[in-house]
Amino acid sequence: MYARVIINPFAGGGTTGKRWPQISELLREAGLTFDHDFTEGVGHATQLTREAVTKGYELVIAVGGDGTVNEVVNGLVDEGDKGRATLGIISMGTGGDSARSLGIPRHYAQACRLFSDFKRLTIDLGAVEYVSNNQRVRRFYINTAGLGFDAAVVERQKGFPGIIRGTLPYVICLVLTLGGYRNKKVNLDIEGAKEEQRVFTAVVNNGRYFGGGMKIAPDADLCDGLLDVVVIGAMSKLEFLWNFPRVYRGTHITHPKVRVYRAKEVGVESVERLLLQVDGELVGEAPASFRVLPGALTVAI
Repeated sequence: MYARVIINPFAGGGTTGKRWPQISELLREAGLTFDHDFTEGVGHATQLTREAVTKGYELVIAVGGDGTVNEVVNGLVDEGDKGRATLGIISMGTGGDSARSLGIPRHYAQACRLFSDFKRLTIDLGAVEYVSNNQRVRRFYINTAGLGFDAAVVERQKGFPGIIRGTLPYVICLVLTLGGYRNKKVNLDIEGAKEEQRVFTAVVNNGRYFGGGMKIAPDADLCDGLLDVVVIGAMSKLEFLWNFPRVYRGTHITHPKVRVYRAKEVGVESVERLLLQVDGELVGEAPASFRVLPGALTVAI
């Protein structure tokens, strides 16, 4: 298969650009024939992906972090909410949660070897409409979207050294954010069932992970036609810190202040400013409406 490879050379604190010669050689050793492009800034991967599918490439490989993968996904999906080519992922960022949820190896050498004889998995996507710069925007995502504390942590994480991978950057920024954070009053709409409550954070996941390996939605299934909504109710800072380690194991969902829903459509509103992160990137704020797109994308695994 003839592929287009889209590389974010700045991902992983610039290590992706440095390792591209090795990655390209590994892809050739896997028998893949490809062209490639380097991204130059925010949104460029989406533009490059749209150009690639217009030219007829059937496989588009994202080389970078979760943000790069998300941009490529948004370039793949057409006006009918269907992917126009197969997505490949070589995870090089700090979090790698999209690859983790899909079971794709985190090490780039192992991920490259997949392309010698890969399988195709058809998965759902999440679609969210939200506010950015006083305009309504629509975005697709593979893995996670969250409003409240997790989005505030992502905001704090901007500018954090990308060379440090995994959970550590998220945990450091989490502690820094916690001191000045307060619970938010929100209106939830779960498939028409409405309720008002004060929450710490509300996550609408398609995959299982966020924050660099935290199992926030442990029972989520990328192929079940549903989104997993995890709402962490109002907690004190001490209560949150005491229970925080449980998120790594996915046992936090048994806490009495944590509620889990499964739904095809979800709405979140707030009279307070409520930030939104999508696949680990801060994109805007509430009001936000989510829906699942069953079987929207094919992924190489």
